[in-house]
Order: sequence, then structure tokens, then C-alpha cells
Amino acid sequence: MTSSARDRWLELNQHYLMMALTEVRQWLELLLKRLRQADLAQAEQDQHNAVPNVDAALNAIAAEMQDPPAIEQLCEVFGLTPFERKILLLCAGVELDSTVAALCAAIQEDSRHAYATFGLALSAFPASHWSALYPNRPLRRWRLVELANSGSLTRNALQIDERVLHYLTGGQDLDARLTSLVDRIPVPKDLVPSHQVLADQIAASWVQTSSGTRLPIVQLSGEESGSQRAIASRACASLGLDLYVLSAQNLPLAPAELEALVRLWEREAAFSQSALLLDCRSLSDASREPAIAQFMETLNSGLILASAERRQAENRTLITIDVHSPTSEEQQSLWEQTLKSASVDLNGTIPALVAQFDLSAPTIRSIGAEAQAQAAIAQTASEGMPTSPNPSLQTLLWNACRAQSRPRLAELAQWIAPAATWEDLVLPEPQKQLLREIAIQVRHRNTVYERWGFASKGARGLGISALFSGLSGTGKTMAAEVLANELQLDLYRIDLSSVVSKYIGETEKNLRRVFDAAEQGGAILLFDEADALFGKRSEVKDSHDRYANIEVSYLLQRMEAYRGLAILTTNLKNALDTAFLRRIRFIVQFPYPDVAQRAEIWQHIFPAKTPTEALDVQKLARLNASGGNIRNIAVYAAFLAAEEQESVRMKHLLRAARMEFAKFEKTPTEAEIQGWV
Repeated sequence: MTSSARDRWLELNQHYLMMALTEVRQWLELLLKRLRQADLAQAEQDQHNAVPNVDAALNAIAAEMQDPPAIEQLCEVFGLTPFERKILLLCAGVELDSTVAALCAAIQEDSRHAYATFGLALSAFPASHWSALYPNRPLRRWRLVELANSGSLTRNALQIDERVLHYLTGGQDLDARLTSLVDRIPVPKDLVPSHQVLADQIAASWVQTSSGTRLPIVQLSGEESGSQRAIASRACASLGLDLYVLSAQNLPLAPAELEALVRLWEREAAFSQSALLLDCRSLSDASREPAIAQFMETLNSGLILASAERRQAENRTLITIDVHSPTSEEQQSLWEQTLKSASVDLNGTIPALVAQFDLSAPTIRSIGAEAQAQAAIAQTASEGMPTSPNPSLQTLLWNACRAQSRPRLAELAQWIAPAATWEDLVLPEPQKQLLREIAIQVRHRNTVYERWGFASKGARGLGISALFSGLSGTGKTMAAEVLANELQLDLYRIDLSSVVSKYIGETEKNLRRVFDAAEQGGAILLFDEADALFGKRSEVKDSHDRYANIEVSYLLQRMEAYRGLAILTTNLKNALDTAFLRRIRFIVQFPYPDVAQRAEIWQHIFPAKTPTEALDVQKLARLNASGGNIRNIAVYAAFLAAEEQESVRMKHLLRAARMEFAKFEKTPTEAEIQGWV
């Protein structure tokens, strides 16, 4: 409805409502005359003559309206009888027409009683019935009217609900009790084709539902929250419905309060022609699971669930639709549309973004617009300061895409800021070359799999997985940092010993959450303590043994399909089952450093700003320590030197070495520290 048509409807709706209240006034005037023993015959004749005139006026007004009057829409939706309709109009008249209020006071012979009562309605209106105010009848079930207190049913004041009164007058504002709980989801201008198909499926599932049958609940499952909402709102818009979102975290726990919320929303859904999306993604604990189940069971209006994992429903038809990101081709098109006004040559940036990041349409549009704005600001600022570094649009786009996935992964894994470079990594050349091969495969994954067609030969084994094996402190985490720095990707550490659960099925669930969250940004996943999950397979003796093997297989399956790089670390490669090792693409052994390698580590261990004096790298290299131990010793020594306000010297390193070895209940040998001081 256009704004001018809306204004015209509001004007006619007001006329219609006032005319309907005229009939109510006439019935009240007739009752008052009856009570005062006036010329009753004449009054009844006047009323009989007036009714056709009112009906004719109402019909004439309704004929001019594009949509039915609000009072008639309400009566049809909630199934009000003519008597219940008059009760509702009586209560509305008390608020809107001072004459109605005055007549109520006169009938009840008390100026303080200028309000409607059920007893007054029973006396004034024809076709009255006591059941009109039963708790399960529409007036009270849907809280169209409220009893002012718990006294006499016939003498208590009847009040119209504020939202109902606003609706009758044409008001469209959401019920004030819902404004803090729900938000309207805007309708996207368009969807990518694969998502439009899903929106059409939702709409069709509701359209095809038989009249009088409860609508099926539609469940949108997956990690794409933005896409879920866009698809749902588009589907609802095609049916003429607005869509609001309610977080499952805001559901009341008390059953009575939850039932009141269900009734309140169902009434609002009828008033505003709306559906509801229940967002189950933000649950912080399981305490609201019973509330979600009750909400799903009792709500009759259109309901869509948004969840990361599939849920079950009892006694309700549940249609589950898995929502994924737009296809690679669709993401390519979205980036091109968003960046078509860019004034710089992107030089292959878009294919690289599509290959590395798996983003929704709203996210791509948001990142593209923001990065272009930042690039323009940086360009303007650099014109006044020619020596100031000016980040390119390509860099801004890449970093924005990386940042997009961080909030979801931050809850599940530890982010490591990659600072190490190839120069910091001290390893034999064969191991370094293996790491370079890993970087090459991650960098060119899209070219080989997508552009050159290897992905069409089968999805299995397309992920890039690696096992880093070696004793603690030999550089496994640093190597992962080097790769993250080289590839300009985020690095997240997941401690498998904390992910593994004694409860059957929980480990798999924890791993699924990690991989699903990481898929969006293609981050490097570093799974520490693989021994906690990848032990030698033993004979299956009970369900726990069987599920342990299932969990290992699930992790390998997800690693093989992951669009990023997944790394496992272990201190005990020989403890791992060879059948699992065969499914790992790269295995890199990190040896304990020899004297020459330790000398190289000592040569680069101190930052350039650290003051040092008379350090003998060859003597330091005699200390049988791993790279991790050497770093700890260097840091300890720096603190000791800072306390004495001196440069770092051999004496500080000697004290620090003894401190480091003491942690393991060891002491350096005389041969190792001879000549240090």
C-alpha cells in the first residue's frame, strides 16, 4: 500500500470506527431509557429504525476502503461473535468517545464508574452470551480486553488492551511489551540464486499447508547467520509477511510467562501480518532448552528456527533446510558488483578472496564498501604526508576478510599473533622445504582444485593437512606462525586434550563447532596434543572405544575437506596409528637442535633493541636445550639484566639457564656452562 493509499485508508478507518461506536451509543441510550422508565416503545422503535442506517453507512465506508476496516479484520482473525464485537467496541468507546464513558457512568448511577462492565454489556446488547468472557474465548484468550481486578465478573471494569486500541485506530507500532525482545529483519533487495531457491522452498511449504492445519516450523541450519536471516525475510516478504527475530536467550524460563509471551506474539503476528525467527545460535547454556521446546510446541503462527546445528521437535512438523554460503561463482559475482567502482586494478584479488574466504552476501557487500571507504580516506591523508604508508585496497580487503571470522573462532580457540618469519625458524633444509611446499599448496589450492578441475574428480582429500612431530620446544608452533605470516592468514590453536570429552558424542560436537566457525575465514588451525585423540587403535571393547575411533575419523574427515590448512602436533609420532598417518598429506619431523643449530638460534634470539655485551654464541650452544628452552633463558636473562640496569651478559644467561633447568629438576653440566663467566 502506497503512502497516499495508506493515508486514505486511515481516514476511512477512523470514520468506520466512529460509525461503529455510534451503534454502541444507541444501544447504551436505549438501556438508559429503559432504566429510567422513559417511553420505552418509542425508544425501541427509534433504535430499530437507526440500525439499518448505521449498517448502510458502515457498508458505504467499507466499500471505499482498499483493505477491510481494522475492527472487521480483527473480528475475522480472532473469530469474535457479534456480541463479543460489541463488548470490544464498548471498551474502545470508553477510551475514544467521552459520550460513551458518560453513558456508562449514567447507567451505573455513579460518575466514578465511567467504564465498561460485563454486566452492562449483557444488559445493553442483543444476542448476549455469558461465554463471551470465558478464559478460553477470544476476548480473554488473546487479551483483547482485561478485567481490572479479581472481583465480580459482571461488575469489574473491562479495559481494552492498549495495543488493541491502537490497532483499531490504524496504529502499526509493535506492542510495547515486545519492543525490547524482538527486532524487525529488513528484506534484502535480492538474493543470490542458490539462496533464492531456499526462500522459495520456505514460502511453498507454508502456502501448501492445508487450511486449518498448523504451519510447519522451518529450521534453517548452519553457520551462516546473515544468510539465514536474509533468506527467511525474503521468503516472508513473498507471502506479504514482515519477519521479526527473537533470541532464544530472551525466552522466559517460567512456563506461565512463556505461555503469556506466546499469546502476546501470536496476537501481534495477526495484527501486523508477521512471522517470527527464533535465533537459537546465541544460547550460552542449556537451561532454556525446555523453554525452546515449549515455545515450538505451542506457537501456532509462522515460526522459523535459526540454529547452527539441527534440532528436533515433538508433535510438530519440522522442515529443515541447510544454509550454506553462496557458491564460489556467486561470491565472485558479488565481489565484482561490490568493487565495480574501484579505481585501482585489483589484479587477481577477487579470485584470491573467493578461494580463501567463504563469506555471505551481506558480509561481502559490507567489507567491500568499508574497504573502499578506508582506501579513499588513506589516499586523501597520504596526499598531505607523502612519506606516510598507504595501505592498498587489496590489503584492506584481505585483512577485513580475516577479521570477519575472528569473533566466532575466538570462543573456541586461542588466536596466535604470528610474528615469526623464515629467518627465525632454525631447521634442517629438508624440513624447511617441506614447510615451503605446504605454503605453495595453500596458496594455489583454488587454481589446482577449481580452475584446473581436480575438485570435480572427488571431494575427498582436497583439504591440506599436516602433522608436526617433535619434542616440546623444537619449533612446531613457530613453524605454524611462519606459515601464517607467509600466507597472511590467522592462526588459531586448539588444545585437543581440552576438546576431547568423556561424554559420547561431545568430542565430535566440539570439533564440528571449530571447523564450522573456521570455514568462513580459512584460518590455519593448529591442533595441539594430538596424542590425546590419535592413540593406537585398540580392540573395541565397549561403546566408548567405538566412539573414540569415530571421533578420530571425524576429525580426519573434516581436515580432508577443510578449505584452509589444518595442522596436528605431537610429541610421540610413534604412538599414532599408521592408518591415520596415511590420511595426513604432510608429515614434518622437528628434530632436537644440534650444536650448530643451537648456535644459530642463540645468534637471533635477542631482539635488535636488546642491549647485549660479550655474549659467546659458541659457548652458549654447548647447552643442551631446545629452541623453546633457549627462548625462555633469553627472556629470564633480560629481566635479570634490567633489574641490575646492565646489558645482557653471560652471567645473566648462566643464572637464567639454571632457573630454566630447575623447572625440570635438572642442572646444567659443568661441560655445558664451562667458561660462561
